[in-house]
Parts: sequence; structure tokens; C-alpha cells
Amino acid sequence: MTKRPTIADIAREAGVSVATVDRVLNARHPVREETARRVHEAAHAIGYHAAGLIKQRLQGDLPHYRLGFILRKPAQHFYQDFAREVEASVSLAQSFHGIPLIEFAPSNVPGDLIALLKDLGARCHAIAVVAPDHPKITAAVEELKSKGIPVFSLLSDFAAGVRQGYVGLNNRKVGRTAAWMFSRIAKRPGKVAVFVGSHRFQGHELRDIGFRSYCRENAPTFEVLDPLVNLEKRQITYEATLDLMQREPELVGFYVAGGGMEGAITALREEGKGQDLVAIVNEITPESRAALADNIITMAVATPLRRLCQELMMLMARAIETGTVETPGQTFLPFDIHLPENI
Repeated sequence: MTKRPTIADIAREAGVSVATVDRVLNARHPVREETARRVHEAAHAIGYHAAGLIKQRLQGDLPHYRLGFILRKPAQHFYQDFAREVEASVSLAQSFHGIPLIEFAPSNVPGDLIALLKDLGARCHAIAVVAPDHPKITAAVEELKSKGIPVFSLLSDFAAGVRQGYVGLNNRKVGRTAAWMFSRIAKRPGKVAVFVGSHRFQGHELRDIGFRSYCRENAPTFEVLDPLVNLEKRQITYEATLDLMQREPELVGFYVAGGGMEGAITALREEGKGQDLVAIVNEITPESRAALADNIITMAVATPLRRLCQELMMLMARAIETGTVETPGQTFLPFDIHLPENI
């Protein structure tokens, strides 16, 4: 049976005395705010049963905000990790007491997303969304803005000029970086296939554009085929990858700019041996990590989810406190590069 964490464990994790932890837990004497926060973070990290009590003592005088989040594909490891990081970042926010309301969009159909936006808009102080760029969604965001509810776009930008801000990667740079790596790893010139989830996802479009622009400028021996829309689905990507390997003798590899990489990985495991195909994918998950370890894929470009969520908390709180801005901005985060030798 696993031993239950004690205040001595918290003290060791936080680098303070047991007496200090006791003061924080029982509010016996004043403790510096910074020290109290270290104690709370340590208690949360080791799973101490009264971590919530410490948080309440810290946040007694802080404002309470309800924050809405619309993610996608709840069965995918990436979005499961995303949801966990959202909850952790809200819990550890220092300037407010937050209540996260996380929903998963059932589809990319604008009507489904608009229904979620309206529902969260009626309950939340601010909202952050992963969504395609569509005029109907823009109109819904504009309506929320008129009511004083800021909306942030995540991972892929949308509703430019209306949404409060974008938080994610510079996707054009991601695409160019993928092409740079591709051009140096491929052992021969030839054809390259690019998968995008949808032409409505601006992030995927920008990665495709960046990849093509780099190849035109610096690697003209590679012919980048017309983008393949895989709807970020494993089976569609799997079947399309097998088809390309069978009918394109000059194929040198793949770039999966959005989701669905699991299908490409499965196809490469089954039929890709001996073909020297380069494969670059999006995000690090158990499947892409295993594929890197087995040299099935070459590189995975990943979003630093913890840093994104921490940055997002500050931006959402600021927007709630100061109101929506006249000139919405973009917050670009540095992306992580995973290779077989650094996983």
C-alpha cells in the first residue's frame, strides 16, 4: 500500500521547515505569500490530501472566474493532456480563483461549435477555443465580444480582428522547419505528401504554406504534392498513406501537419520498411514517441502545452480585468522538436 504523503513530505518538496508547513495549513502565524505558494505547489505535486485547503487559504481574497475551454477529440492523447494542463494551470493560478469548464467539440460543424460557445458564454467570464476559421464562428465570437466576454483562439487562429488573442505556435515557421529537416534527411529527391486536417484550420494551412515555400526557395528537387485532407482521422490517413506508397514510386516521405498521424505511423510500420521514407508529424504522444524510438518517423514538432496554458491563464485574467482590447494580438510560443535521440 502506498504511503500517504505527510507534512514532512511537503516540507522536503518545498524546501521549508515542517513548522512553516504547519503555519500555512492552520493559519497560525503570517507566512510570506511566496512561501505559502511554494507549500501549495509542493502539496499539489505530491498529492497531499489537504492541498485544496492550502489553496483556499491562499485564494481567500482573490476574485473568482469561470473560464470556458472548447477542445477537440477527447479520445486523443494530445487533447487529454491538454485538458489536464488546463485544469492544473487554473488550479495554480496566482491572481485569481478559477473554475475551469472544459467541453469537447463533437465535430467541426460550425453549428456545433457555436452552440458550445453560446452555452459557455452564458456561464463564463472568458473562453478559449480550438476551432476552424469560419464566418459563422466569427459572428458568434463577435456577439460574445459585444457582451464583454473575451474569446481566445488556441493552436489554430480564427476570427482575426474579433477574437481577443491567439495563443499557440507560429505555424508558418513550424512548416518551414519541417521542410528544412526534410530536405536534410531525405536520401534522394522526389515527391512529398502533406496531410492537413481541414482547409478551414488556419494552423494547418500555414504549416502547408511554410513547408511549400521553403521547398520552392531552398529544396526545388522535392515536388510537394497537393495537400491531402484527412479530417485528422486515423483510418483515412492510414489508407491514404498505403495508397501513396503503392502508386508513387518517387515518394520520399510525408508531412502530417495536423492530426491523424497514428494512421501514417501504422502504415509505415506495415509497409514502409526498406523504402527510406521520411516522416514528420505533429505533436508528441505515446504513439509518436514509440515511432521515434523505432525510427519509423524522423521528427515530431510539439506544442509546449504547460507553457501555453500558463500564458493563457494570465491573458484570460487580464482580459477579464481590463476588458477586450481594440487590437487583438498573437502570442507565439517556441515549439518543441522531438527526435529519436532526445525523446
